Amino acid sequence: MTDTLPATALHPSFFKLLSGSYLRTVGKPLVAPGQDAAWLYSDAPFAVLAHNTETDPVFIYANRTAQRCFEYSFDEFITIPSRLSAEAPNRDERQRLLDAVARNGFIDNYRGLRIAKSGRRFWIEGGTVWELRDENGERLGQAALFTSWTDL
Repeated sequence: MTDTLPATALHPSFFKLLSGSYLRTVGKPLVAPGQDAAWLYSDAPFAVLAHNTETDPVFIYANRTAQRCFEYSFDEFITIPSRLSAEAPNRDERQRLLDAVARNGFIDNYRGLRIAKSGRRFWIEGGTVWELRDENGERLGQAALFTSWTDL
């Protein structure tokens, strides 16, 4: 993975969307005071990913912790349909989760089986998945945060 920080990952408007929608939906801050987009991308000890609203949503964000977990660089991540983060037999469960998030705004304490680029399978745990909505309520995607993972 490269040490270059992608401009899109650090863009103030995207950080505002990600952190603001988390605060509005989940009711607590995504990052502590003084932590910014660069910290979330490079140093956060938890994984954060987001996908857009396309019919087959594509990842638009993955911090370094998520990149290490899934074994994709940022540039690779933003070309991948998010459904491919789960193996085919687990995609129905993943879709049910995303549908519940769309209905309820967010889901907390999520646990799900995922697959890395190498084929390594792992459980994500301590997950929160929420709707990415701007200040006007426009739906722009969904995001996920997970605090731990365990290889199978």
